[in-house]
Amino acid sequence: MKEHAKFLKEAVKMAEKGMLSGKGGPFGAVIVKDGKIIARGCNQVTSSNDPTRHAEVDAIRKACKKLGTFELKDCVIYSSCEPCPMCLGAIYWARPKALFFAADRFTAAKYGFDDEFIYKEVPLPVEKRSLKTFCIDLENKNEPFEKWNEKTDKITY
Repeated sequence: MKEHAKFLKEAVKMAEKGMLSGKGGPFGAVIVKDGKIIARGCNQVTSSNDPTRHAEVDAIRKACKKLGTFELKDCVIYSSCEPCPMCLGAIYWARPKALFFAADRFTAAKYGFDDEFIYKEVPLPVEKRSLKTFCIDLENKNEPFEKWNEKTDKITY
């Protein structure tokens, strides 16, 4: 556990560094492979005007670019805070060995970073969500999937 605490402290440092330099909120992440940090990320939502520039997503993008792959199978993600639903989804898609975080989402909520509404919205039927969402039944809606299914050189993920 000592090694995990060391990397979590680095994620917390990234959170503070990014926030104090005006990049965004107080969130940081590092990705570790074979005991070495291969990528660092911090929240850059407000400085980049990009709502997806969360620390974990930033670090995942950097790690994947560095490794030349879309999967982080042999990596561990350390986050200064429990990842939001978007980041958690990205982490699952990246397929790391493990995820460690320091502060939990309830602590983040106390400081104005509350994702609870998203957790409540996701399981609702589309028509009951607060974001007006519509599914339109197009005649050719399955064509991209059918073509994907026929593709012989696809890389599955």
